[in-house]
Amino acid sequence: MIKRVSSISYFRNFIFGVEDGLVSTVGLISGIAVADVPKETIFVTGIILILVEAVSMAAASFLSENSANEYIYHKDNVDKNSIISSLIIFVSYFLSGMIPLLPYIAYEIDFAFKASIIITMISLVFLGLLDGKITKTKILTNIYRMTIVGGLAIAVGVIAGVLISGI
Repeated sequence: MIKRVSSISYFRNFIFGVEDGLVSTVGLISGIAVADVPKETIFVTGIILILVEAVSMAAASFLSENSANEYIYHKDNVDKNSIISSLIIFVSYFLSGMIPLLPYIAYEIDFAFKASIIITMISLVFLGLLDGKITKTKILTNIYRMTIVGGLAIAVGVIAGVLISGI
């Protein structure tokens, strides 16, 4: 039972880290890009976001997993699974967060903006595919859910950037 709970936790943290790393990063940097700031500002902001969020999510995962274990087992101890879960979410967020940021290294803002959103949406398709394969559920439903939910979050970032830059 404990091994199954650990596997579920690892899988949940992986999916959460990848999805949030992709969507949070592209949402923020897209919103900043439409605000007509220099490319260097977009890149620095993206790197800071990725580092801070990867650490924050790892810490939150560690603390919540530990609290859940304390609740279930009524004892105060640091569990190896809490540490592994936090490392999984850190690495998955960090690596996936770099995906939407990479176009801003090589291309001008206008092209990088479009490329970043496109590669993020493609990555969400692959995440939905992986999710469906692992969970043995409807792959198209998982792809649809990942891309729609992720796409909405991206749209919020872009709309916020447009609205705020017009102030």
